[in-house]
Amino acid sequence: MSSTTKQLALFLDVVQQGSFTKAATLHDMDNSLLSKQIKKLETELGVQLLNRSTRSFSLTSAGEEILEQTQNLMETLTQIQNIADSYQSEPKGIIRITSGIYFGQEYLQPVVTAFMKRYPDVKVTLNLDDKLTDIITDHFDLAFRVGKLTESNLIAKKIAKTHFAIVASEAFIAEHGMPTTPEELVQLPAVVYSNGNVSLDQMRLTEFPHGEQYKNYQMRGNYHISDVRSLMSAVQSGIGYAMVDLFNLDQPIAETKLVPLLTDYGLSTMDTGIYAVYPHRKQTLLVSEFIKAVQEYIGTPPFWLDHLPDYKHLYK
Repeated sequence: MSSTTKQLALFLDVVQQGSFTKAATLHDMDNSLLSKQIKKLETELGVQLLNRSTRSFSLTSAGEEILEQTQNLMETLTQIQNIADSYQSEPKGIIRITSGIYFGQEYLQPVVTAFMKRYPDVKVTLNLDDKLTDIITDHFDLAFRVGKLTESNLIAKKIAKTHFAIVASEAFIAEHGMPTTPEELVQLPAVVYSNGNVSLDQMRLTEFPHGEQYKNYQMRGNYHISDVRSLMSAVQSGIGYAMVDLFNLDQPIAETKLVPLLTDYGLSTMDTGIYAVYPHRKQTLLVSEFIKAVQEYIGTPPFWLDHLPDYKHLYK
């Protein structure tokens, strides 16, 4: 890659990351060196690309046009590299992955085991943490996110849709009765997943069975908990009901003594999903093959849908 092309790639990362600091971290270089490279690029091109202030920057008119062409150039170069990579015999190197604890234990660990047996020259670091990790600052190659994406400076590939259900134990139903409306449900005690800034204490349900108008309902969270396995255990013990994604079920619901509630009401996914996320850089064969392996393991649609029979006709 020529020096100008490298400088254009740096320029693209500065804009997409929205920060010289994040772009510098992405490339393991000092801010001052990155700034010098952008200035060199501007000198070589003979135009100013960025208007800089102490804390921010904006694109000039020339910068906007050159940015668009740079994006096209980088996509073409990536496609060329992907073609070359496809002729490699197998992935090699080190891959650093981060994920939430439950998803990593339940769905990534089996993939890592099979992947390392298949590619013995690959080294894997798997970091499991329910708190959101800055994959650029902490130098991760790949992250798996569950929820609503907010990191616009990262590249994301949706690997599965979210499929919510509201569940309670048979013992809970025996004690409190079967709720027939959202208003009845929210009067009952709930178990709420809560971790840092994330608290899943609201449900978005239709106001009437099979309705079209959705309404937010506040759950009466008597028990807030940050661990998925403990949450599911609490629900099974009858402490409260919970709204869960079906990937939280590690076995058929009939074997858990849990009962789905309000299945004739529409239940919004609230723009959430399960994503493979990586920094804006060339996606290596190692990263793309690992994402592919995870996708193949969970299936399309994911196999956990079978844990709640006939789900496609529920919550509509």
